[in-house]
Amino acid sequence: MKFLHTADWHIGQLFHEFDRAFEHQQFLNWLVQIIKDQEIDVLLISGDVFDLSNPSASSIKMFYTFLNNAVKANPEIQIIITAGNHDSATRLESPKPLLESSNIHIVGVIERDENGLIDYAKVIIQIKDQSGSIKAWCIAAPFLRIGDYPVIPDCNNPYAEGVAAFYKEAYEHIAAQKQAGQAIIAMGHLHAQQAEIGEIDKMERLIMGGIECISAASFPEEIAYVALGHIHKAQRIGGKEHIRYSGSPLPMSFSERNYKHQVITFEIENERVKNIQGIEIPMAVSVLSKPAKHAPIEEVIMELNKLPDAGENREISPYLEVRVLEDKPDPARRHKIEQAIQGKHVRLATINVKAPTTISTEQVNTDEQQKLDELNPVDVFSKIYTYTYGNPVPADMLQLFNQVTQEVAQTSDI
Repeated sequence: MKFLHTADWHIGQLFHEFDRAFEHQQFLNWLVQIIKDQEIDVLLISGDVFDLSNPSASSIKMFYTFLNNAVKANPEIQIIITAGNHDSATRLESPKPLLESSNIHIVGVIERDENGLIDYAKVIIQIKDQSGSIKAWCIAAPFLRIGDYPVIPDCNNPYAEGVAAFYKEAYEHIAAQKQAGQAIIAMGHLHAQQAEIGEIDKMERLIMGGIECISAASFPEEIAYVALGHIHKAQRIGGKEHIRYSGSPLPMSFSERNYKHQVITFEIENERVKNIQGIEIPMAVSVLSKPAKHAPIEEVIMELNKLPDAGENREISPYLEVRVLEDKPDPARRHKIEQAIQGKHVRLATINVKAPTTISTEQVNTDEQQKLDELNPVDVFSKIYTYTYGNPVPADMLQLFNQVTQEVAQTSDI
């Protein structure tokens, strides 16, 4: 049987306030064609289908239209979808009653039985061939929140060890009933140890409290393939060919502009995985950072003037990050940049400003820790300015700041 692994679609995401519906639709159209051309038997979507827990009606319509088109492209396809941390688990599961008679399975919620034990039968999907024979079993694990995994007493990391116990118990549940020649695969939406991460992935780690790193050893060795989501860069984990992130189909930030965005296909024969391959996704809209390194505004404008002129189709104009080197505030910065790119084949997404010299917070805050009500506003302003631009506050700006603080103080006394 041939599988396709993908994740982290983030349908509905705004890229620096730009709507990405066109890009997502292009990806989904391409994926339907791949399903048809590659004769995919099983589609695995490992979480973060949507970017928001309450997606728009147009985002929901786009997703379910894709499911309809995928089934039309291959009427025998089996689709397994799990919820990520961006998805609403219950909302994603809501159409399950309509899909019970189809080969589309959605798992968002971890249910428990009357004894309060995890009902592993609800997250285990039988994968059958066209004759109805079971060829493989899938542990369709969504993003696991507190209460979704076994509680391990007296352990160092309840989350990591609880997740490992979840996969172990789910595997044992399958092993007790599977027959020889039937493979076991697993899905997960989590942060694996040693995973290479970008800016957006770092933000996700903060959501989970920094205790979320899961070892590759958490997955029983007998599992033939582990289809992961959550990290946006496609990669192997723990040196294991069969434990992989597919990565996101679209770049979620400028730090991901050089990622090879892809889906992963593999085959299951008896109990083994073979022919693991990545298929690169064509980018409908590219992301650019100009110049390559931060530079003074004069050099930046010269670089921007070299950009090609705009075509008729603005939907495919690249997103642009402009990198500026500044040693003091420039109120006219954005206006200068907008003037330079007027009529160019780009859309300004963000301006990334950097100081020529970086001052650490330790260098700026040389005094002992002070309470907020003890801080002088001028001192706070001076420290922030120095930290941002690497230079002391100019005298004329300091004079203006003092004038404003005096006016505020007088107003508050009235």
